[in-house]
Amino acid sequence: MQPAPPAWEAGRLGDIEIAQVYQMKYFPDGRTLNKRHFRCQSIFTFAPAWHIPSTTARPADSLNRRPPATRYTFPMALNLFAATTSQGKLRDFQTAAREFSFTIEPLPRLDKIAVPEENGATFAANATLKAVYYSRFAPGQLVLADDSGLEVDALDGAPGVRSARFAADSGLVDSPDANDNTDVWNNMVLLQRLAGVSPEKRAARYRCVLVAARDGEALHTAEGTVEGLILEAPRGTGGFGYDPLFYLPSLDRSMAEIDLETKLSLSHRGRAIAALLVMLQA
Repeated sequence: MQPAPPAWEAGRLGDIEIAQVYQMKYFPDGRTLNKRHFRCQSIFTFAPAWHIPSTTARPADSLNRRPPATRYTFPMALNLFAATTSQGKLRDFQTAAREFSFTIEPLPRLDKIAVPEENGATFAANATLKAVYYSRFAPGQLVLADDSGLEVDALDGAPGVRSARFAADSGLVDSPDANDNTDVWNNMVLLQRLAGVSPEKRAARYRCVLVAARDGEALHTAEGTVEGLILEAPRGTGGFGYDPLFYLPSLDRSMAEIDLETKLSLSHRGRAIAALLVMLQA
């Protein structure tokens, strides 16, 4: 009777255990396995560059033969594409991703892709719509899309999903030959709407919903929020959007007055991307 094959030949071990078997069999002197010992098959999988020896006799030239098609998963850095043209958002995403050994790049040829209509009533609806839509332009890849904005209690949650178009909804738009002053107009309209509102009633929050999709299917959703107050005048030169008006009482700073690392540790976008990357690591 033939003996049953070892568990590691039958493919019943996990990634770490398989790696340990290779380590013990081929590197007893303590050298560490690395990617050059494997043939990369895709961004997620590797195939062993040789057979694990079996307990039965083999021809002398068997070590030179091409290995079978068996594939094992093997952990490695993951690359994601962000469907955003906002340099501020992209910078925030990339900075957060480095903490998780991920890379996030802008979706290739994004400027050539028609923009979908964001007609969702919630941040989650719009983020899902965009992630699903743009993922179809990058087959097999993970594509991130977000929808985020400012919710002001005194304005019944406005501007909300219309945060990026708050001024445009009021008729304030740049002429075609002007620089992009969208943030300036949005901040001005916000201050006008809150004129006469006392400081204790200017509570607000930033909210961000991030969705990861592949091949037209939403896979993960994460959300992040940060609470603050709306100032009566801008403070700071950093950040973008409503950051100069968004005051953080615990730091006695506006969002535009703190460094990028601090901002990502407490901002809505930083919290959302951190939560999403944890999901992708699971």
